[in-house]
Amino acid sequence: MKEITATGPSVEEAVQSALTQLKTSRDRAEITIVEEGKKGLFGLFGAKPSIVSVKLKYDPIEESTNFLKKVLKDMNIVAELTTKVEGRNISISIEGEKTALIIGKRGQTLNSLQYLTQIVANRYSNQYLSVVIDAEGYRQKRRETLEHLAERLAQKALKTKQDVHLEPMPSFERKVMHAIISRYSEVETYSVGKEPNRSLVITPKRVKQ
Repeated sequence: MKEITATGPSVEEAVQSALTQLKTSRDRAEITIVEEGKKGLFGLFGAKPSIVSVKLKYDPIEESTNFLKKVLKDMNIVAELTTKVEGRNISISIEGEKTALIIGKRGQTLNSLQYLTQIVANRYSNQYLSVVIDAEGYRQKRRETLEHLAERLAQKALKTKQDVHLEPMPSFERKVMHAIISRYSEVETYSVGKEPNRSLVITPKRVKQ
């Protein structure tokens, strides 16, 4: 947190001085009164100024959105961001030029942007936040692709009686695959590896002896 110490004839004036220097409002700051000050005799002799310490509270949503805007700018991409917040879930939709460049091959660039943005959001948050970034409705299209993939690979595991290893996927995509494959009573899934390279394995259920 950015922090400054300010003084003034009164606590309120010291606080206002600090807020002005930080270019913020009272609701975005943590205020600590260091010294309430004294007016002194006749308002002159023995007077002491009030001293306050003010910390700027960062907004994780604002910080993560600004980070994403900067990355897109560095990629020479002109885009508009729409952010929605539901509890601890942050959804950011990107609309603009060069959508294919933002998404990347099989969503790899989009997933990387999402992963980094989530790290930034949680750096400034005192509770865990989940961030999902979409571009031109790609996530819904990807979900449909994952549904077809899950059904095909579940059938493959059943037919070959062997484990089927999938490529690394972000956690929300693995959840989709888990949910779809759970419909098959003869196969199950588990995850291996570490983020961001964690992947899914589909395996036939072993017959209990």
